[in-house]
Amino acid sequence: MLDRQVAPPVQPLASVTLPAADVFSLPNGARLHVLHNDAQPIIRLEIAFRAGKWYDPAPGVSLLTARMLLEGTRTRTARQIADEVAFYGASLECEQGFDRATLTLYCLSRHLEKLLPLVAEVIIAPTFPAVELELLKTRTIQNVRVERQKTSYLASERFAQNLYGPEHPYGIAFNESSFRQTTREAIAAFHESHYQLATSEVFLCGNVSSSHQNLIQEVLGSINSEPSAETTPALLFPQSAPPAHVNVPDSSQSSLRIGRVWPSLHHPDTHHLQVLIKVLGGYFGSRLMKNIREDKGFTYGIYASISPRENASHLVIGTDVNAISTEAAIAEIKRELVRLQEEIIPAEELQTVKNYMAGKFANELGTVFEQCDKYKNLIFLKLPHTYYTDFLAQISKVDSSTLLHLAQQYLLPEKMIEVAAGPTAMLQLK
Repeated sequence: MLDRQVAPPVQPLASVTLPAADVFSLPNGARLHVLHNDAQPIIRLEIAFRAGKWYDPAPGVSLLTARMLLEGTRTRTARQIADEVAFYGASLECEQGFDRATLTLYCLSRHLEKLLPLVAEVIIAPTFPAVELELLKTRTIQNVRVERQKTSYLASERFAQNLYGPEHPYGIAFNESSFRQTTREAIAAFHESHYQLATSEVFLCGNVSSSHQNLIQEVLGSINSEPSAETTPALLFPQSAPPAHVNVPDSSQSSLRIGRVWPSLHHPDTHHLQVLIKVLGGYFGSRLMKNIREDKGFTYGIYASISPRENASHLVIGTDVNAISTEAAIAEIKRELVRLQEEIIPAEELQTVKNYMAGKFANELGTVFEQCDKYKNLIFLKLPHTYYTDFLAQISKVDSSTLLHLAQQYLLPEKMIEVAAGPTAMLQLK
Protein backbone atom coordinates (compact mmCIF):
# COMPACT_ATOMS: atom_id res chain seq x y z
CA MET A 1 0.00 0.00 0.00
CA LEU A 2 1.23 3.49 -0.85
CA ASP A 3 2.28 5.47 2.21
CA ARG A 4 1.49 9.10 1.37
CA GLN A 5 3.36 10.32 4.44
CA VAL A 6 6.65 9.24 2.88
CA ALA A 7 8.04 11.40 0.06
CA PRO A 8 8.95 9.52 -3.14
CA PRO A 9 12.68 9.01 -3.70
CA VAL A 10 14.55 11.70 -5.63
CA GLN A 11 16.49 10.49 -8.63
CA PRO A 12 19.55 12.41 -9.80
CA LEU A 13 19.06 14.22 -13.09
CA ALA A 14 21.08 12.79 -15.94
CA SER A 15 23.05 15.09 -18.19
CA VAL A 16 20.81 17.40 -20.18
CA THR A 17 21.85 18.63 -23.59
CA LEU A 18 20.01 21.32 -25.51
CA PRO A 19 18.96 20.32 -29.03
CA ALA A 20 21.56 21.52 -31.50
CA ALA A 21 20.54 24.48 -33.62
CA ASP A 22 21.29 24.66 -37.32
CA VAL A 23 22.91 28.01 -38.02
CA PHE A 24 22.94 29.68 -41.43
CA SER A 25 24.28 33.00 -42.68
CA LEU A 26 21.74 34.92 -44.72
CA PRO A 27 22.94 36.86 -47.80
CA ASN A 28 22.63 40.19 -45.97
CA GLY A 29 24.72 39.08 -42.99
CA ALA A 30 21.99 38.04 -40.54
CA ARG A 31 22.34 34.72 -38.74
CA LEU A 32 19.45 32.26 -38.89
CA HIS A 33 19.18 29.78 -35.99
CA VAL A 34 16.81 26.87 -36.55
CA LEU A 35 15.53 24.44 -33.89
CA HIS A 36 13.30 21.65 -35.18
CA ASN A 37 10.39 20.03 -33.35
CA ASP A 38 7.33 18.63 -35.10
CA ALA A 39 5.28 17.88 -31.96
CA GLN A 40 2.81 20.60 -32.95
CA PRO A 41 2.23 22.41 -36.28
CA ILE A 42 3.40 25.75 -34.85
CA ILE A 43 6.30 28.03 -35.66
CA ARG A 44 7.86 30.89 -33.73
CA LEU A 45 9.93 33.39 -35.65
CA GLU A 46 11.96 35.95 -33.67
CA ILE A 47 14.14 38.68 -35.11
CA ALA A 48 16.32 40.30 -32.46
CA PHE A 49 17.85 43.69 -33.23
CA ARG A 50 20.48 45.66 -31.32
CA ALA A 51 17.87 48.26 -30.53
CA GLY A 52 17.18 48.04 -26.81
CA LYS A 53 17.50 50.66 -24.10
CA TRP A 54 21.29 50.26 -24.18
CA TYR A 55 21.39 51.95 -27.60
CA ASP A 56 19.02 54.83 -26.81
CA PRO A 57 20.26 58.11 -28.33
CA ALA A 58 17.80 59.83 -25.97
CA PRO A 59 15.51 58.35 -23.29
CA GLY A 60 12.37 56.83 -24.79
CA VAL A 61 13.44 56.62 -28.43
CA SER A 62 14.05 52.86 -28.47
CA LEU A 63 10.80 52.18 -26.60
CA LEU A 64 8.70 54.27 -28.98
CA THR A 65 10.39 52.78 -32.04
CA ALA A 66 9.58 49.23 -30.97
CA ARG A 67 5.98 50.02 -30.08
CA MET A 68 5.39 52.03 -33.27
CA LEU A 69 6.65 49.31 -35.59
CA LEU A 70 3.16 47.81 -35.98
CA GLU A 71 1.31 51.14 -36.25
CA GLY A 72 1.44 51.31 -40.04
CA THR A 73 3.59 50.67 -43.10
CA ARG A 74 3.69 52.09 -46.63
CA THR A 75 0.87 49.79 -47.76
CA ARG A 76 -0.97 48.89 -44.54
CA THR A 77 -2.54 50.75 -41.64
CA ALA A 78 -2.26 49.48 -38.09
CA ARG A 79 -5.78 48.08 -38.38
CA GLN A 80 -4.93 46.25 -41.58
CA ILE A 81 -1.82 44.74 -40.00
CA ALA A 82 -3.82 43.55 -37.01
CA ASP A 83 -6.62 42.16 -39.19
CA GLU A 84 -4.24 40.22 -41.40
CA VAL A 85 -2.45 38.70 -38.41
CA ALA A 86 -5.79 37.80 -36.79
CA PHE A 87 -7.12 36.27 -40.05
CA TYR A 88 -4.42 33.62 -39.86
CA GLY A 89 -4.83 33.08 -36.13
CA ALA A 90 -1.32 34.38 -35.56
CA SER A 91 0.39 36.76 -33.14
CA LEU A 92 2.84 39.53 -34.07
CA GLU A 93 4.45 41.94 -31.60
CA CYS A 94 7.61 43.91 -31.03
CA GLU A 95 9.08 44.30 -27.55
CA GLN A 96 11.95 46.50 -26.41
CA GLY A 97 14.29 45.17 -23.76
CA PHE A 98 17.40 46.46 -22.05
CA ASP A 99 19.68 45.21 -24.83
CA ARG A 100 17.55 44.00 -27.75
CA ALA A 101 14.30 44.75 -29.47
CA THR A 102 12.58 41.61 -30.70
CA LEU A 103 9.90 41.19 -33.37
CA THR A 104 8.06 37.92 -32.68
CA LEU A 105 5.63 36.00 -34.88
CA TYR A 106 3.69 32.92 -33.72
CA CYS A 107 1.71 31.11 -36.42
CA LEU A 108 0.72 27.74 -37.77
CA SER A 109 3.57 26.43 -39.88
CA ARG A 110 1.43 26.35 -43.00
CA HIS A 111 0.76 30.10 -42.74
CA LEU A 112 4.37 31.29 -42.55
CA GLU A 113 4.54 31.81 -46.30
CA LYS A 114 1.52 34.16 -46.17
CA LEU A 115 2.70 36.13 -43.16
CA LEU A 116 6.41 36.51 -43.85
CA PRO A 117 5.97 39.33 -46.43
CA LEU A 118 4.04 41.26 -43.75
CA VAL A 119 6.87 40.74 -41.27
CA ALA A 120 9.39 41.97 -43.84
CA GLU A 121 7.32 45.07 -44.56
CA VAL A 122 7.00 45.88 -40.87
CA ILE A 123 10.79 45.76 -40.59
CA ILE A 124 11.72 47.80 -43.67
CA ALA A 125 8.78 50.11 -44.29
CA PRO A 126 7.17 51.42 -41.08
CA THR A 127 5.78 54.93 -41.45
CA PHE A 128 5.48 55.95 -37.79
CA PRO A 129 2.27 57.94 -38.36
CA ALA A 130 2.10 61.14 -36.30
CA VAL A 131 -1.41 60.63 -34.89
CA GLU A 132 -0.64 57.12 -33.62
CA LEU A 133 2.66 58.35 -32.19
CA GLU A 134 0.96 61.03 -30.10
CA LEU A 135 -1.64 58.54 -28.88
CA LEU A 136 1.09 56.09 -27.91
CA LYS A 137 2.97 58.79 -26.01
CA THR A 138 -0.18 59.72 -24.11
CA ARG A 139 -1.01 56.10 -23.24
CA THR A 140 2.54 55.38 -22.12
CA ILE A 141 2.71 58.49 -19.92
CA GLN A 142 -0.65 57.64 -18.34
CA ASN A 143 0.52 54.08 -17.67
CA VAL A 144 3.73 55.28 -16.03
CA ARG A 145 1.77 57.74 -13.88
CA VAL A 146 -0.36 54.85 -12.66
CA GLU A 147 2.71 52.67 -12.04
CA ARG A 148 4.40 55.46 -10.09
CA GLN A 149 1.61 55.30 -7.56
CA LYS A 150 2.92 51.84 -6.63
CA THR A 151 5.72 51.48 -4.12
CA SER A 152 7.11 48.47 -6.00
CA TYR A 153 7.65 50.52 -9.18
CA LEU A 154 9.21 53.42 -7.29
CA ALA A 155 11.57 51.14 -5.37
CA SER A 156 12.73 49.34 -8.52
CA GLU A 157 13.20 52.63 -10.38
CA ARG A 158 15.34 54.19 -7.63
CA PHE A 159 17.25 50.94 -7.13
CA ALA A 160 18.31 50.91 -10.80
CA GLN A 161 19.38 54.56 -10.57
CA ASN A 162 21.44 54.02 -7.44
CA LEU A 163 22.90 50.74 -8.66
CA TYR A 164 24.06 51.77 -12.13
CA GLY A 165 23.95 55.54 -11.97
CA PRO A 166 21.24 57.91 -13.24
CA GLU A 167 22.98 58.41 -16.61
CA HIS A 168 23.71 54.74 -17.30
CA PRO A 169 21.40 53.05 -19.86
CA TYR A 170 20.25 50.54 -17.23
CA GLY A 171 19.68 53.26 -14.64
CA ILE A 172 18.00 56.09 -16.55
CA ALA A 173 14.51 56.72 -15.20
CA PHE A 174 11.47 57.54 -17.32
CA ASN A 175 11.26 61.30 -17.90
CA GLU A 176 7.80 62.41 -18.95
CA SER A 177 8.92 65.74 -20.40
CA SER A 178 11.67 64.37 -22.66
CA PHE A 179 9.51 61.41 -23.62
CA ARG A 180 6.72 63.70 -24.80
CA GLN A 181 9.21 65.72 -26.87
CA THR A 182 10.53 62.69 -28.78
CA THR A 183 9.97 63.37 -32.48
CA ARG A 184 8.94 61.15 -35.33
CA GLU A 185 12.23 62.07 -37.04
CA ALA A 186 14.24 60.76 -34.08
CA ILE A 187 12.31 57.49 -34.14
CA ALA A 188 12.75 57.09 -37.91
CA ALA A 189 16.49 57.75 -37.60
CA PHE A 190 16.84 55.20 -34.80
CA HIS A 191 14.93 52.64 -36.85
CA GLU A 192 17.14 53.22 -39.87
CA SER A 193 20.34 52.80 -37.89
CA HIS A 194 19.42 49.98 -35.50
CA TYR A 195 16.78 47.80 -37.16
CA GLN A 196 19.38 46.39 -39.51
CA LEU A 197 19.13 42.73 -40.47
CA ALA A 198 22.89 42.63 -41.05
CA THR A 199 23.47 42.62 -37.29
CA SER A 200 20.29 40.80 -36.25
CA GLU A 201 19.84 37.29 -34.92
CA VAL A 202 16.92 35.36 -36.44
CA PHE A 203 15.49 32.41 -34.50
CA LEU A 204 13.09 29.97 -36.18
CA CYS A 205 11.78 27.13 -34.04
CA GLY A 206 8.97 24.61 -34.08
CA ASN A 207 7.61 22.56 -36.96
CA VAL A 208 10.19 23.90 -39.41
CA SER A 209 10.76 22.35 -42.83
CA SER A 210 13.45 23.00 -45.43
CA SER A 211 10.93 25.05 -47.40
CA HIS A 212 10.47 27.34 -44.39
CA GLN A 213 14.23 27.84 -44.14
CA ASN A 214 14.42 28.62 -47.84
CA LEU A 215 11.56 31.07 -47.46
CA ILE A 216 13.36 32.92 -44.67
CA GLN A 217 16.51 33.11 -46.75
CA GLU A 218 14.61 34.42 -49.77
CA VAL A 219 12.44 37.00 -48.01
CA LEU A 220 14.51 38.21 -45.07
CA GLY A 221 17.89 37.42 -46.59
CA SER A 222 17.15 39.62 -49.59
CA ILE A 223 16.66 42.74 -47.46
CA ASN A 224 19.84 44.75 -47.84
CA SER A 225 21.17 46.46 -44.76
CA GLU A 226 24.36 47.90 -43.36
CA PRO A 227 25.82 46.96 -39.97
CA SER A 228 25.00 49.64 -37.42
CA ALA A 229 27.75 51.19 -35.35
CA GLU A 230 27.76 49.88 -31.78
CA THR A 231 27.83 52.35 -28.91
CA THR A 232 29.45 51.50 -25.60
CA PRO A 233 28.56 53.86 -22.75
CA ALA A 234 31.09 54.20 -19.97
CA LEU A 235 30.51 51.55 -17.30
CA LEU A 236 31.04 53.72 -14.25
CA PHE A 237 28.90 52.10 -11.59
CA PRO A 238 28.58 53.86 -8.23
CA GLN A 239 30.97 52.23 -5.76
CA SER A 240 28.43 52.71 -2.97
CA ALA A 241 25.33 54.69 -2.11
CA PRO A 242 23.66 55.49 1.21
CA PRO A 243 20.32 53.82 1.95
CA ALA A 244 17.63 55.63 -0.04
CA HIS A 245 13.98 56.23 0.75
CA VAL A 246 11.21 57.20 -1.66
CA ASN A 247 8.42 58.79 0.36
CA VAL A 248 4.90 57.54 -0.38
CA PRO A 249 2.93 59.15 2.48
CA ASP A 250 -0.42 57.42 2.08
CA SER A 251 0.89 53.91 1.45
CA SER A 252 0.18 51.12 3.92
CA GLN A 253 3.13 49.12 2.64
CA SER A 254 6.80 49.59 1.83
CA SER A 255 8.69 48.00 -1.05
CA LEU A 256 12.31 47.01 -0.50
CA ARG A 257 15.05 46.50 -3.07
CA ILE A 258 18.50 45.47 -1.85
CA GLY A 259 21.33 44.28 -4.09
CA ARG A 260 24.56 44.96 -5.91
CA VAL A 261 26.33 44.68 -9.26
CA TRP A 262 27.06 40.98 -9.79
CA PRO A 263 29.67 38.91 -11.65
CA SER A 264 28.70 38.03 -15.23
CA LEU A 265 27.72 34.51 -16.27
CA HIS A 266 31.26 34.12 -17.64
CA HIS A 267 32.72 34.29 -14.14
CA PRO A 268 34.25 30.97 -12.99
CA ASP A 269 32.06 30.99 -9.85
CA THR A 270 28.81 31.76 -11.69
CA HIS A 271 27.14 28.36 -11.18
CA HIS A 272 28.09 28.16 -7.52
CA LEU A 273 26.82 31.71 -6.98
CA GLN A 274 23.46 30.69 -8.44
CA VAL A 275 23.21 27.94 -5.81
CA LEU A 276 24.06 30.44 -3.07
CA ILE A 277 21.35 32.87 -4.18
CA LYS A 278 18.85 30.04 -4.51
CA VAL A 279 19.50 29.13 -0.87
CA LEU A 280 19.08 32.77 0.13
CA GLY A 281 15.84 33.56 -1.68
CA GLY A 282 15.39 31.68 -4.94
CA TYR A 283 12.55 29.29 -4.13
CA PHE A 284 9.58 28.94 -1.79
CA GLY A 285 11.57 27.14 0.90
CA SER A 286 14.45 29.63 0.87
CA ARG A 287 16.01 31.32 3.91
CA LEU A 288 14.31 34.65 3.24
CA MET A 289 10.88 33.07 2.72
CA LYS A 290 11.12 31.06 5.94
CA ASN A 291 12.24 34.05 7.95
CA ILE A 292 10.43 37.09 6.49
CA ARG A 293 7.19 35.34 5.47
CA GLU A 294 6.70 32.24 7.61
CA ASP A 295 8.37 33.20 10.89
CA LYS A 296 7.80 36.98 10.99
CA GLY A 297 4.73 37.35 8.77
CA PHE A 298 6.06 40.60 7.28
CA THR A 299 5.19 39.73 3.66
CA TYR A 300 3.39 37.36 1.30
CA GLY A 301 6.56 36.84 -0.71
CA ILE A 302 10.23 37.75 -0.96
CA TYR A 303 12.81 36.79 -3.55
CA ALA A 304 16.50 37.01 -4.37
CA SER A 305 17.51 36.70 -8.00
CA ILE A 306 20.35 37.38 -10.42
CA SER A 307 19.50 39.50 -13.46
CA PRO A 308 22.04 38.85 -16.22
CA ARG A 309 22.17 41.32 -19.10
CA GLU A 310 24.50 41.69 -22.04
CA ASN A 311 26.49 44.55 -20.55
CA ALA A 312 26.14 44.07 -16.78
CA SER A 313 24.44 41.86 -14.20
CA HIS A 314 23.09 42.44 -10.74
CA LEU A 315 21.65 40.74 -7.68
CA VAL A 316 18.37 42.02 -6.27
CA ILE A 317 16.42 41.08 -3.15
CA GLY A 318 12.84 42.33 -3.40
CA THR A 319 9.73 42.29 -1.26
CA ASP A 320 6.65 44.29 -0.26
CA VAL A 321 6.05 44.52 3.50
CA ASN A 322 3.63 46.14 5.90
CA ALA A 323 4.95 49.69 6.37
CA ILE A 324 5.31 49.32 10.14
CA SER A 325 7.60 46.32 9.55
CA THR A 326 9.99 48.07 7.16
CA GLU A 327 12.98 48.47 9.45
CA ALA A 328 12.52 45.03 10.98
CA ALA A 329 12.35 43.41 7.54
CA ILE A 330 15.56 45.16 6.42
CA ALA A 331 17.29 44.00 9.60
CA GLU A 332 16.17 40.39 9.04
CA ILE A 333 17.35 40.43 5.41
CA LYS A 334 20.79 41.57 6.58
CA ARG A 335 20.74 38.90 9.28
CA GLU A 336 20.23 36.21 6.63
CA LEU A 337 23.12 37.61 4.59
CA VAL A 338 25.38 37.44 7.63
CA ARG A 339 24.20 33.91 8.54
CA LEU A 340 25.37 32.65 5.16
CA GLN A 341 28.80 34.15 5.88
CA GLU A 342 29.10 32.64 9.36
CA GLU A 343 27.27 29.29 9.28
CA ILE A 344 27.77 26.27 7.04
CA ILE A 345 24.63 25.39 5.06
CA PRO A 346 23.35 22.02 6.37
CA ALA A 347 23.84 19.14 3.93
CA GLU A 348 20.11 18.32 3.76
CA GLU A 349 19.17 21.91 2.91
CA LEU A 350 21.87 22.15 0.27
CA GLN A 351 20.79 18.87 -1.33
CA THR A 352 17.18 20.09 -1.43
CA VAL A 353 18.28 23.22 -3.28
CA LYS A 354 20.39 21.19 -5.72
CA ASN A 355 17.44 18.89 -6.47
CA TYR A 356 15.14 21.87 -6.93
CA MET A 357 17.53 23.61 -9.33
CA ALA A 358 18.08 20.50 -11.44
CA GLY A 359 14.38 19.70 -11.58
CA LYS A 360 13.40 23.25 -12.43
CA PHE A 361 15.99 23.35 -15.21
CA ALA A 362 14.64 20.13 -16.73
CA ASN A 363 11.08 21.46 -16.46
CA GLU A 364 12.09 24.60 -18.37
CA LEU A 365 13.02 22.51 -21.41
CA GLY A 366 9.54 21.06 -21.94
CA THR A 367 8.83 22.77 -25.28
CA VAL A 368 10.92 23.79 -28.26
CA PHE A 369 10.14 27.44 -27.48
CA GLU A 370 11.62 27.06 -23.99
CA GLN A 371 14.62 25.27 -25.46
CA CYS A 372 15.08 28.14 -27.89
CA ASP A 373 14.91 30.64 -25.03
CA LYS A 374 17.80 28.84 -23.32
CA TYR A 375 19.71 28.76 -26.59
CA LYS A 376 19.17 32.50 -27.09
CA ASN A 377 20.92 33.14 -23.79
CA LEU A 378 24.00 31.40 -25.17
CA ILE A 379 23.94 33.63 -28.24
CA PHE A 380 23.13 37.00 -26.64
CA LEU A 381 25.41 36.57 -23.61
CA LYS A 382 28.16 34.89 -25.68
CA LEU A 383 28.25 31.86 -23.40
CA PRO A 384 30.09 28.64 -24.26
CA HIS A 385 27.99 25.86 -25.76
CA THR A 386 28.78 23.75 -22.67
CA TYR A 387 27.27 26.34 -20.30
CA TYR A 388 24.18 24.35 -19.31
CA THR A 389 26.03 21.04 -19.09
CA ASP A 390 28.57 22.73 -16.83
CA PHE A 391 25.71 24.22 -14.81
CA LEU A 392 24.27 20.81 -13.92
CA ALA A 393 27.70 19.32 -13.21
CA GLN A 394 28.86 22.17 -10.97
CA ILE A 395 25.69 22.58 -8.91
CA SER A 396 25.71 18.85 -8.17
CA LYS A 397 29.27 19.01 -6.81
CA VAL A 398 29.38 22.32 -4.93
CA ASP A 399 29.85 22.00 -1.17
CA SER A 400 28.85 24.16 1.77
CA SER A 401 32.37 25.40 2.50
CA THR A 402 32.64 26.82 -1.03
CA LEU A 403 29.34 28.62 -0.60
CA LEU A 404 30.44 29.99 2.77
CA HIS A 405 33.53 31.49 1.13
CA LEU A 406 31.45 33.01 -1.70
CA ALA A 407 28.98 34.51 0.78
CA GLN A 408 31.85 36.16 2.63
CA GLN A 409 33.00 37.64 -0.66
CA TYR A 410 29.73 38.70 -2.29
CA LEU A 411 27.00 39.04 0.36
CA LEU A 412 28.45 41.72 2.62
CA PRO A 413 25.51 43.94 3.70
CA GLU A 414 27.69 47.07 3.58
CA LYS A 415 28.34 46.46 -0.13
CA MET A 416 24.64 46.40 -0.97
CA ILE A 417 22.56 49.18 -2.51
CA GLU A 418 19.48 49.63 -0.31
CA VAL A 419 16.19 51.27 -1.31
CA ALA A 420 12.82 51.47 0.43
CA ALA A 421 9.67 53.08 -0.96
CA GLY A 422 6.89 53.80 1.50
CA PRO A 423 5.76 56.25 4.18
CA THR A 424 8.67 58.15 5.75
CA ALA A 425 7.02 58.11 9.15
CA MET A 426 7.52 54.36 9.33
CA LEU A 427 11.19 54.35 8.37
CA GLN A 428 14.43 55.77 9.62
CA LEU A 429 17.24 54.51 7.39
CA LYS A 430 20.69 54.81 8.85
